[in-house]
Amino acid sequence: MTLFPARGSDPVFREGLFDGQVALVSGGGSGLGRAIAVQMASLGAHVAICGRRIERLDETADIIRKAGGVATTHAMSIRDPDAVAQLVTDVVAAHGRIDHLINNAGGQFPQAAIDYSVKGWNAVIDTNLNGSWYMMQAVARHWRDQAAQGTITNIVAVIVRGMPGVAHTCAARAGVIHLSKTLATEWAPLGIRINCVAPGAIATGGMDVYSEEARRELPRSNLMQRFGSAQDVADAVTYLAAPSGRFITGEVLTVDGGNQIWGDQWTIPRPDYFGGPAG
Repeated sequence: MTLFPARGSDPVFREGLFDGQVALVSGGGSGLGRAIAVQMASLGAHVAICGRRIERLDETADIIRKAGGVATTHAMSIRDPDAVAQLVTDVVAAHGRIDHLINNAGGQFPQAAIDYSVKGWNAVIDTNLNGSWYMMQAVARHWRDQAAQGTITNIVAVIVRGMPGVAHTCAARAGVIHLSKTLATEWAPLGIRINCVAPGAIATGGMDVYSEEARRELPRSNLMQRFGSAQDVADAVTYLAAPSGRFITGEVLTVDGGNQIWGDQWTIPRPDYFGGPAG
């Protein structure tokens, strides 16, 4: 018997929740980004998805269009601030507006921090921190100039207890979290709400970068003793972007099955010094 089963496909949010609104989802070609884009489109939003690989973006867009939704694809890198500025222009030209930004794009690789190369460290920081910032600033400037309001939701990580093996991601995501809290204050007069969603061990293709040992141990690091699903994260994002989140800003919604109060997430082998199974 599973004490905490994963939720089924029964709808949680009302039909037409985002009718007439536009959501920009970065990293929308796979995993969490695809789940978020598909869910928001299913609730009526016109969705713009961006990422580096056009073939993956097209796959997501096809899913949305076959279900009767509206989606556009924009191949670009969030690490390029000029490309980000052009993205906002293109999305507004295609859809007429932007109401929600979901900053999901990012990347990492598991490795002991002492062995990071300068190039490897900079690549993760530039994508996960700088890229998120470029997206937030570009969309906020658009809203300011148009006297419009909107929401920003940043996908981060559960970094409260650290995540051995991905120190670069912890550094970048901690930066995004506290950047979001600061911007939530600065941009409140503009009518912009900013929050973060911190997923724990979620069963997506992103797990493929980790070793078999890590994939076996990660579900045991939370109270529910299983992986979460991309749908769990999409539900959290929807809750914050929808009117249900209208009195929430500057916060982090953690979706980790209780990991942060129970276990640690090792993405590389755990040294014998600490005992227990390998991560």
